[in-house]
Amino acid sequence: MGILRVGLFVIFGLLFSFQVGAQQQNDKEREKAQKEALQLMQEAEEAMGDNNFPEAEAAYRKAIAKDPESSAARYNMGNMYYTRENSPQAAQRFKQAAEVADTKEAKHQANHNLGNAYMKQKKYQEAVDAYKDALRNNPTDDETRYNLALAKKMLEEQQQDENQDGGDNENQDQENKDQENQDQNQDQENKENQDQQDQSGEGDNEGDQDQQEKDQEEKEGDQDEKEQPDGQGDQEEKEKQPQQGQPQPTQGQLSPEQIQSLLEAMNNEERKVQDKINAEKQKGAKVKSEKDW
Repeated sequence: MGILRVGLFVIFGLLFSFQVGAQQQNDKEREKAQKEALQLMQEAEEAMGDNNFPEAEAAYRKAIAKDPESSAARYNMGNMYYTRENSPQAAQRFKQAAEVADTKEAKHQANHNLGNAYMKQKKYQEAVDAYKDALRNNPTDDETRYNLALAKKMLEEQQQDENQDGGDNENQDQENKDQENQDQNQDQENKENQDQQDQSGEGDNEGDQDQQEKDQEEKEGDQDEKEQPDGQGDQEEKEKQPQQGQPQPTQGQLSPEQIQSLLEAMNNEERKVQDKINAEKQKGAKVKSEKDW
C-alpha cells in the first residue's frame, strides 16, 4: 500500500507540472499577442493622425484579430467610427467592447459611448438602456446621468409624436372611409335618379308616340275631307246613317198577304208609267229650231 501511495503522488506531480507548463506557454503567447495588438493600435492612431482612415481601420482590425479579448481595440475603433459620423458601426464596436471588458471602468466607458452612438441614430430607447448600464458600473458619473435624462426626454417626445401621428392617421383613414361611403351613396342615388328619369322618359316617349299617331290620323282625315267635293262627304255620311222618321224594313216581319198587296201596287204603278210614256210618243216630240241668218 505504501508503494502505491508513492506512485500516485508521483503521477499527480507530473500532471501538475504539465498543466503549469501549458498555462505558462499560453500566457506567453497571449502576452505576445497583446504586445502585437498594442503595436497595431499605435499604428492605427498614427494613421488617424495623418487622416488616413483606410489604413487606421485596417490596423484596428488586425489588432482585434491578434487579441480577440481586447476591449481597448474595439473601443478605440468605435471612437474612430463615431468621429467619422458612422454611428451604426460605432455602436457595434462599443457594444463588443462592453461585452469583453474585464473591468467596471471599461464597461462604463463603452456603454456611455454606446448611448451616445444610439442618440445620434435617434434610437432613444436603446440609448436609455446603454446609459443605465454605464451607471451600473459607475453611478457617480454626472455626465452619464445627464445624458440619461436627456435620452428619456427625447424618448417621451418621440412616443408622443408617434401617438399623435397614429391618431392623425386613424382620423385621416376614417375621413377617407367616410368620404368613400359618401361617394358610393351619391353614386347610388345618381343611378336611381337616372333610372327613374329613363323610365319616365320611356313613358313620355310612348305617350308622345301615341299622340303623334293620333294627330297624324286626324290630319289624314282632314286631308280626305278636303279632297272630296263640297257636300259629297255630307251626302255619303247621310247615306251611311238611317233617315230619321222612316222605319227600316226588317226581314221576316211582313205576312204573305202584305207582300202580295205590295206587288200588285207596284204593278199598277208600272202600268201607269208605261201608259204615260206611250201617250207622249203619239203626240210627237217637240223640236227646237234656230234661225240661220
